[in-house]
Amino acid sequence: MSHSSPKLRVAAINFLNPAPLMWDFEHPPTNTHLAERYDLHYTQPSLCAAELLSGRADLGLIPIAALTPELAIVPGCTIASLDRVRSIQLIVKAPHTLETVRTVAADTASRSSLAYTQVLFRKFLGTDPAFVPAAADPIAMLQQADAALLIGDPALLALEARDEIEQSAGPCQWFDLAHEWHTRTQLPWVAAVWAVRPEALPKTGITPTQLVQDLQHSRDAGLLNTEALVAEWTPRIPLTPTTIHHYLTRNIHYTLTKPCIEAVNLFRTYAAEINALPPLGPLNFL
Repeated sequence: MSHSSPKLRVAAINFLNPAPLMWDFEHPPTNTHLAERYDLHYTQPSLCAAELLSGRADLGLIPIAALTPELAIVPGCTIASLDRVRSIQLIVKAPHTLETVRTVAADTASRSSLAYTQVLFRKFLGTDPAFVPAAADPIAMLQQADAALLIGDPALLALEARDEIEQSAGPCQWFDLAHEWHTRTQLPWVAAVWAVRPEALPKTGITPTQLVQDLQHSRDAGLLNTEALVAEWTPRIPLTPTTIHHYLTRNIHYTLTKPCIEAVNLFRTYAAEINALPPLGPLNFL
């Protein structure tokens, strides 16, 4: 690739769960080489998708709810969970049960998590609570609604502060959204995938094969350097090193397998059935 070629613009997420996927982009010596091909910037998960769809970015780690026909999934990597994900928590305050929840205060950081929660209520439980957008503050959320939906790092932090939250909000039941999906479908729970605007690749001189290799190599290197990631993230997020290690090695699954793809298709089908998402047709792969 000549140095005169434009770089592929990458919208990335500065959360704990994609950290292994980003290893090569953030650590020497590979970050220097990748910087010749990729121009990286960080944003929120929901904004990642918006930047891709508007053409402000060429490649992004986006929620599966944001996939559209003009975007192609890059095979190989994902952010998923084979059972409990830990970082998507639905907190239901007493005396309510899942079945009696009528209002959910929802962190709107991820469309996918919101749609999964709507699938849980509308498809699996046959109820239709109202969703109220709210900042990711569990105590404030539970003061205004029967349940609170927390996503990403705020969900991880809430689990650590569970006793404190329940002292303020009263007794609660805590539901792991990935576990609720898995027990009802026997499939993995899938949050996000790398998606690309395919027309951007020829302009940069990056081939589809090279893109897949770069992203998979970065993931594999990240998984080999879990201890280093734990050391990096321990000062950045108030979680114990043990919790961070367990999260990166046991809660999150990083390989886009056939069951993961089956899960994405089923999620899209269910979400369209209950009008949580528009019908989007078959998945498009690079």
